[in-house]
Amino acid sequence: MSSKVIITCAVTGAIHTPSMSEHLPVTADEIANAAIAAADAGAAILHLHARDPENGKPTQDPDYFRPFLSQIKEKTNAIINITTGGSPHMTVEERMLPATTFKPELASLNMGSMNFGLYTMLNRFTEFKHEWERQHLENSRDLVFKNTFNDIETILRIGNENGTRFEFECYDISHLYNLAHFMDRGLVKTPPFIQSVFGLLGGIGPNPEDLMHMRRTADRLFGNNYQWSILGAGRNQIPLATIGAAMGSNVRVGLEDSLWIAPKKLAQSNADQVKQIRTILEALNLEIATPAEARQILQLKGADNVNF
Repeated sequence: MSSKVIITCAVTGAIHTPSMSEHLPVTADEIANAAIAAADAGAAILHLHARDPENGKPTQDPDYFRPFLSQIKEKTNAIINITTGGSPHMTVEERMLPATTFKPELASLNMGSMNFGLYTMLNRFTEFKHEWERQHLENSRDLVFKNTFNDIETILRIGNENGTRFEFECYDISHLYNLAHFMDRGLVKTPPFIQSVFGLLGGIGPNPEDLMHMRRTADRLFGNNYQWSILGAGRNQIPLATIGAAMGSNVRVGLEDSLWIAPKKLAQSNADQVKQIRTILEALNLEIATPAEARQILQLKGADNVNF
């Protein structure tokens, strides 16, 4: 673990629908501007999805990524992390298109299949901009997000060929064991960058004891040879990030993971969430990693070696 904290900002994502918050960026310019502001606020890594601005649907078409990737690279030195998650309804080949095309320094990788229950949001949100959004949430009652061993191996091999490292998204304890399996097979380079995800229905819960269980298991499997980060969904974002950071973890915030900045108050930007967690980290006397320092910590190939 590093002595400096890497802040990741997940700027926009596949799991939240655009109409739930008017502040969630959708168009290429909105995503670019939000990402640049988050980097200016202190995010060393920008985790990026794309959406079709006509209907708000998540898309892995590289043509929707290209406009904001070029803007972000031109105006920041932040590390760009492209999703391979996309949508549970996509094939692995579709999910990998942006990472295969652009060969980023970093890409996300979900480390196991899981139930992915978003339908509880229907208890809190009743009005939607697009009808598919309501259907998407309702259909998650019977949704398995497929990430088989073959899927993971396919993504790892493609990424390794392109020099792309991974943010390993681990939603449960079994996902850590899956990661250890692929490390044993030599398909994962050390140190792995483990993003522990808490509070999504179908994965591990958001209790601090769950965080401790993840930490103990990762320590047992990987010793000191891994980089750890904390992602708390919804209202768990800041509390769990604070607990994790106090224990030596990196942190992830952003409107993909939580639309909120305070109880019953929507965040007006990704940058607001980055500023909030940065204030907390600095109050804990923790140093914030720059993009250059994060590249060194994670042993990335550098921005000059991407395809955008």
